[in-house]
Amino acid sequence: MLTALVLVFIVAYAAIALEHPLKINKSASALVGAGLLWTIYAMTTGDHHRVAEELGESLMGTAQIVFFLMGAMAIVEVVDAHNGFEVITQRIRTTRLSSLMWLVGFVTFFLSSVLDNLTTTIVMISLMRKLLARHEDRLFFAGIIVIAANAGGAWSPIGDVTTTMLWIDGQITALGIMKSVLLPSMVSLLVPLAITAYVLRGQQVASPSEAAGDTGVKSTAFERNLMFFLGIGILVAVPVFKTLTHLPPFMGILFGLGILWLVGDLVHRDKEDEFKHPLTLVHALSRIDMSSLVFFVGILLAVATLEHAHILGSLATWLNDTVGRQDVIVLIIGVVSAVVDNVPLVAAAMGMYSLTAYPADHFLWHFLAYCAGTGGSILIIGSAAGVAAMGLEKIHFFWYVKRISGLALVGYFAGAGVFLLQRQLLG
Repeated sequence: MLTALVLVFIVAYAAIALEHPLKINKSASALVGAGLLWTIYAMTTGDHHRVAEELGESLMGTAQIVFFLMGAMAIVEVVDAHNGFEVITQRIRTTRLSSLMWLVGFVTFFLSSVLDNLTTTIVMISLMRKLLARHEDRLFFAGIIVIAANAGGAWSPIGDVTTTMLWIDGQITALGIMKSVLLPSMVSLLVPLAITAYVLRGQQVASPSEAAGDTGVKSTAFERNLMFFLGIGILVAVPVFKTLTHLPPFMGILFGLGILWLVGDLVHRDKEDEFKHPLTLVHALSRIDMSSLVFFVGILLAVATLEHAHILGSLATWLNDTVGRQDVIVLIIGVVSAVVDNVPLVAAAMGMYSLTAYPADHFLWHFLAYCAGTGGSILIIGSAAGVAAMGLEKIHFFWYVKRISGLALVGYFAGAGVFLLQRQLLG
């Protein structure tokens, strides 16, 4: 059974990677892969009650991420429909791509530590559509946004799902992770950012024309500012909501979506339907990229099969027995997280190492947070931020491998080197 599961996963993964030459949508490959994996697992296990429980558990985790992503995308679409992003774009005066790259990289890095890497990626890529006319430029910026969002999420307890898991379970403290991982995370961004800015030196920003962005629907300055600040405020408030209520983030984003919907309907209640409809949340929901959401469902359910079949746990145990050195094992886990979702990998590591032997803020947990968080940038489907960017800007897997993966890999090892050096010097 285990061999069949691994083979099916590899074939499905290859089909996703070869989406462009095969001309088969990655969502179809992910869904077929997930269906086959669960079918094989259910038929060979024999314990149908246990499999049903495990599938329900996996679906619950997957649905939380999908609902969160749907809510964040809808909020961004509403803000965009009101031209809310002009609040930011009108204040960006640089005409050089390299300067804009530095600005976008740093804003994304710090924003993702307050929001999370997924929401930040959606917001920043939406901003780039307002600033850059050339698709090739937007692709480069999307790649750097993924790297910056994952790096920014790694040093904050609320910036990434894996750091939140470690924080809630007691492996790390908020102050401990910030002190230990901030500098390595910043280095993992600065290296690829410097290389990309050097490559783009001398190139000018090609801004979209006003006519291209004109939908014929006008919103007042009050409406534009209201929806922008309310939308961004809701996204920022989600981590606070989670901390105060201990409810999952998707509940906060759906609550906020309801508030935004209510305010929007009240603001536009006196307008005629033809002017009101493009500004409503109903219209925003129709503009969401459902293909990307379906892909999310497929890939997360496929990876969940490997988790329930104990393939990921066995891999972690084998690494422990074969390699022995913790720093090397965690580095490998980080690279593997570019292929397999980092959530089950971190969950497997949390099960492998006890808090008794490795107490809170131990080197192992901090290095794991860094590697699992930033390692996902090496491939476009290695992180939630990457998958979101893939759907929003139609990034091809091999384009990312050729142009961005090398930069992310260099940044990953540079940051890891800084982390290990920091440990040697400061203890």
